Parts: sequence; C-alpha cells; structure tokens
Amino acid sequence: MIIILYLSAAVAAIAFFYLVISISKTLRSVQQTLDSVAVTLTGLEKQMTGITTETTALLHKTNLLAEDIQRKSESLNVVVDSVKDVGDSIHDLNKSIRNVSNSVTQKVEANKENVAQVIQWSNVALDIWGRIKAKKQQTEVTEEQVEVVEPQVKRSRSYS
Repeated sequence: MIIILYLSAAVAAIAFFYLVISISKTLRSVQQTLDSVAVTLTGLEKQMTGITTETTALLHKTNLLAEDIQRKSESLNVVVDSVKDVGDSIHDLNKSIRNVSNSVTQKVEANKENVAQVIQWSNVALDIWGRIKAKKQQTEVTEEQVEVVEPQVKRSRSYS
C-alpha cells in the first residue's frame, strides 16, 4: 500500500510538474502577446500625439478662416447695400425721366396745332431766307462779272 501511496505521490508530482510547465508556456505566450500589445500601444500613442497636434493646428486655421470669411462677408454686405442704393437711385431717375417725358408728350399733344403752325412759319421763314440769300449771291456774281468785264473793256480801248 505504501507503494501505491508512493506511486500516487509520483503521479501527482508528475501531474503537478506537467501543470507547471503548461502554465509556464502559457505565461510566456501571454508575455509575448502583452509585449506586442505594449509596442503597438506605444506606436499608437505617438500617432495620437501627432494627430492631436495636427487637429489643433487645423482647428486654429479653421477659426482664422471663419473670422476672415465673417469680415469679408460684412464688407460684402456694405457693397451689396451700396449697389442696392445705386439701383434705387437709377430706378428713381428713370421714374423722373418717364414723368418728364409724359409731361412733355402731354404738353405737345395739347399744343399740337401751335407746334404745327410754328413749323409752317419756320419753313416759310427758311424759304424766304434761302431766296434772299440766293438773290444776294446772284447780285455778287453779277458785280464780279461786271468788274471782270470792265478792265477788259478798258484794255481793249487803250490798244485801239
């Protein structure tokens, strides 16, 4: 019985030894995995630091860009308001010109007969003026012809 006891103690020792070796292999494998995870986390931490720095710089640039757009938008609002004022002024000017044109048209329509008479008298006056001018030119041409003929007559008399 003692042999069974020694034999069972030996089996228990061998089982315990096998258990220790298995646990040791498992712990080494877990150690390698944890080392790999630690290296990966270190690289990930460096990348996160770089991403955080770039994100901060990008956020700063975005804020500056938003402020610049806000300023330009306000400046553009002033220009748009000015253009609107110019458009309103042109509209008012067109309205005034239309009113003046309508007023002139109405007055011309009201005085149509007077205008027709003025045009007729103007045509008559221009015709008379043209006739007077034509007579005056004929008179001047005739006087020049007389002056040109008289010297020739004098010359012909002195030769004879």
